[in-house]
Amino acid sequence: MRRIESSVVVDVDPAIAFAVSQTTGDVRLRWDPFIHEQHFLDGASAPAKGVRTETRHRSRLHMVSEYVSFNPPTNVGMKMVEGPWFFESFAGGWRFAPEPGGRCRATWRYSFRCRPQWLAPVAERIGTVVLRRDIDRRIAGFARGCADPVVVAAAGG
Repeated sequence: MRRIESSVVVDVDPAIAFAVSQTTGDVRLRWDPFIHEQHFLDGASAPAKGVRTETRHRSRLHMVSEYVSFNPPTNVGMKMVEGPWFFESFAGGWRFAPEPGGRCRATWRYSFRCRPQWLAPVAERIGTVVLRRDIDRRIAGFARGCADPVVVAAAGG
């Protein structure tokens, strides 16, 4: 299993940082360069453990994910239940920890395994490079979102 992690300190407290990470719709698109489109499935209208979401990446790749943990304001975790053929498994986790001065350290982690097994060693090396670039861009966007008054207001701050 490969793991990729990126971290940033933002000028909001963990509750607001967590809330920003869970924004949806046009507010989410203001800051998240990963997402082209995202919505809840099965009639859900808010994130919670067990809730599934459908996400279309900007490259048009499609994934259905399920929240496996949802613990405001400290952490959230999701796992892929349906997605691109080359992922055997994919999961993401976000942690939010207080920093001095009312700030927050946000740490995001992806874990993944590729298939088929014979191709996995090469695919996972390539995936590590691609996903490292992606997670770094995404957390930089998150930091911009935490500094955007429109995003912060929509998140409840």
